[in-house]
Order: sequence, then structure tokens, then C-alpha cells
Amino acid sequence: MLVKQAANVLDLLEYFAREQKSANLAELSTHFGWPRSSTFNLIQTLVDRGFLYEPRPRGGFYPTARWLALAQDVASAEPLPQAALALIRDLADSSGETTWISAASGQSAVVLAVFQSAHAVRYTAEPGKRVPIHGTATGQAIMSQMTEPQKAAILRKAVFEEFGPGSPLSVAEVEKSIADSLQRGSFRSASAFSRDLGGVSVPLVLGGRIFSATVAGPLFRIESLMDETAVEIHRAVARHLGEDYFRKHVPNLHRLCG
Repeated sequence: MLVKQAANVLDLLEYFAREQKSANLAELSTHFGWPRSSTFNLIQTLVDRGFLYEPRPRGGFYPTARWLALAQDVASAEPLPQAALALIRDLADSSGETTWISAASGQSAVVLAVFQSAHAVRYTAEPGKRVPIHGTATGQAIMSQMTEPQKAAILRKAVFEEFGPGSPLSVAEVEKSIADSLQRGSFRSASAFSRDLGGVSVPLVLGGRIFSATVAGPLFRIESLMDETAVEIHRAVARHLGEDYFRKHVPNLHRLCG
């Protein structure tokens, strides 16, 4: 269920992040198709709470640093392990593709941190991006480290849609994909959720929390390199988390090196 008022606040914040310039009442009302009175009420509420201000008199509104301060406070309570961030930064440099760390959020896997590829044609992901947990390499890698009851609960609620020729369309397909991926040593997607895009993922268990690390890019560039990419991910894990990391923390994943 969508709560419209909350969605409007988030849409407004994403607008400023994208446009990176002030906007007045008329511009915002026109852009979103909101009634002027509703737009005024929303803006005034955010101004009164210290989240928006006018950089120049009658120059439009812009977010204050209060958003950043709150986000930093929230993140500091449960930060991503620095080794995980160093891992995906390393993989972005070595692969040239987009890399990210994800975690489970209900029926989705949500991107927590990302390093974008410098290629003009690339997989684009932003923190907060959500993908079906059962239907992607990113999500299945996370599911592989869950308990059987946790996995069963997700699969009972899963909605199977054919986003592309690689989309799993049944519980049995997901279960087989997870088992095969663990045996292979990596999880892979090829047009599973986004057409013509592919990725390679491995599960990570850090501080009792389950994540996945993913390298993804256009299929024409990454499909023939999936074996090589999987080995490089394992090597990067060994560099940043320890040579025996998978043996100790993800023992059901076949090790490709070390």
C-alpha cells in the first residue's frame, strides 16, 4: 500500500538530488502535477521542520544539510563493514563494471552501497534499488545463506514474472538455481530481471548479517567473462576478508581459489 504523503516527500527529495538546483512552488507543482495548495503545504512543512530553505529570497527552495545529518546518524548505528566497501571498490577497479553490496528486505534484495562503472554503456544501480530476491543472482546469493524456514517463507510469497529469458518461473527453478550456484561457486544472472544485462554474485556473512557482492554489466561485455569474474570475486574476498573466509563463514559455497 502506497502512502501518498510519504511518497511525495521521497519524490521531492529525489527530484532535488537529480536536478541539483533550487525550485519554486510553481515549478514543483507543474513538475509533479500536484495542486498548488498541496505543494505549498508540503514545502511549508519541510521548511518549518528545517529540511528545506530558500538560498536566496524568492529564489526557490532547496534541501538543507539536515537530511545528510540524519542519514549519517542512521547509517552509523549499523554501518556496512569497511572491508565489504573496500571489496566492491576493488572489484569495480579490476572489472571495470558496476559493483554493489546488497541485503535482504522482505521479498527484495536492496542495494546498500554501489560503485558505478565508468563505461558509457553500463549497468546503473543506486543505493536503495530493489530487485526480486528470488529472481536475481544478487538475491539468490543472499537466500543461499538463510535458514530453510526463511527461504520457504520467501518462496511461498514469491510472484513469478518473466522479466527476461533468464527469469526463474517456479519455486523448483529457484531452488535448483541456488543449489547449482553453490556448487559452481558463484551466482549468475543473464537477462533475469533486466534484459540484456548480466551479473555475478557471491554471498557474504559479516557480523551475523547476510549480504551479497555483485559485479554486473551489459551481457555483450560480461557474459563471456562470468567464469573469470567469479574467480576474481573470490580472489578479492581473500584479499579483503581473509584466505579462509569462505571456508569459515560460507562453507556451503564451492571455493574457486585458495
